[in-house]
Amino acid sequence: MVRVVLCNCPPEDANRLARQLVEERLAACVNVIPGVTSFYMWDDELCEDQEHTLLIKTTEERYPELSRRLAELHPYSVPEDIALDSARVAAAYHSWVHETLSDT
Repeated sequence: MVRVVLCNCPPEDANRLARQLVEERLAACVNVIPGVTSFYMWDDELCEDQEHTLLIKTTEERYPELSRRLAELHPYSVPEDIALDSARVAAAYHSWVHETLSDT
């Protein structure tokens, strides 16, 4: 199964995180989507921050290690880590993701 992991991060950390996850073969691909404005509660205060969204593509088997590593690399004490199971994935893309991450 292919999983898509959503993770927001500070703009200055997005490319570093994306590159490292792919280089470590925890993700087959990471899309960096700039210009997200996030509103959230932290320490009982409403926060508003500019962030980039990472769309991280991985496998079900690699997700636990990716999640652990994302927590280590991310600058936030509680990084966003939402893994979505894919209902449908094109066969060729599914094969590519699994082949890319199976060489580890």
